[in-house]
Amino acid sequence: MSGVTDVPRHGPARAVRLRPVGDGELELRYRVVHGYRRAFRMAGEGPALVLIHGIGDSSATWAELIPDLARSHTVIAPDLLGHGASDKPRADYSVAAYANGVRDLLTTLGIESATFVGHSLGGGVAMQFAYQFPERTERLILVSAGGVGREVNPVLRAASLPGAHLALSALRLPGMRLQVGLVVQLMKLLDTDLGRDAPELLTLVDALPDETSRNAFIRTLRAVVDWRGQVVTMLDRCYLTEGMPTMLLWGDRDSVVPVRHAYGAHEAMPGSRLEIFEGAGHFPFHSDPARFVALVEEFTGGSAPADWSREHWRELLIDGRPAQAVEQGLREVSERSAT
Repeated sequence: MSGVTDVPRHGPARAVRLRPVGDGELELRYRVVHGYRRAFRMAGEGPALVLIHGIGDSSATWAELIPDLARSHTVIAPDLLGHGASDKPRADYSVAAYANGVRDLLTTLGIESATFVGHSLGGGVAMQFAYQFPERTERLILVSAGGVGREVNPVLRAASLPGAHLALSALRLPGMRLQVGLVVQLMKLLDTDLGRDAPELLTLVDALPDETSRNAFIRTLRAVVDWRGQVVTMLDRCYLTEGMPTMLLWGDRDSVVPVRHAYGAHEAMPGSRLEIFEGAGHFPFHSDPARFVALVEEFTGGSAPADWSREHWRELLIDGRPAQAVEQGLREVSERSAT
């Protein structure tokens, strides 16, 4: 079901630096939009490529990749509101609001359309952007994306419950960082799926140093996850990606958003391409950055931007599949992928 390419695969890519980072290429810049400071990184020239990070993360997650992607693209990597160096107000942290914020930032930068690369929550934001602003979306590259299934890691479900703020605050108590680090390293030594993302897990803990950051994290999480799993899904609208070049990139040992979601999304998105990173967890672009960059460059260079028209959009909406049929089809895909 996944696309097969001749892209070279490399060894443990955390030790791989594709080329030296140029001076100033990764420096944070800032724009004030609607009264809130929004941080972003921007480098390169050429067609626009927007990199959207996941929950609790920031544009720094793309730092190793930006210089190489910037050889052929204008790369924009924002810190979503409530994340990284952007402001963290008491505000709307829904995926729709994030899509609006990305649109407004791009507008201030003079960028009318782009290819969107979204990881985890950022994948949901990218899909929402394509839904709200199809005329400004050239392609979608969804990386371990949320919003294409209900299932999610139990840790995130627990973090959405009342009282989660106190638990997150406890992580800042003296000695807790060391204990969390030991648990994470144990998971890595035991070769658990969650242990595949051990360094990233510690980074996320460190990204919540104060009450403002924790509040923004919880508000964002509760907008997309509750105790039963993901509450926001694009599955009922996936048919609208017909004519939109779409590539799905997933680790086969993703413990946050299981790889069966990738197969389900591939089934639901007409003409999509699926690439599986064997042995990778929730951050396949960290596990094998060279392959990731090669796939992005090949996909953007080898596909024409979406040619959106209002009439075609209207026809898709009229002929769209009922949500129940989509859910049934995905259950069948999930059962097949599990066997």
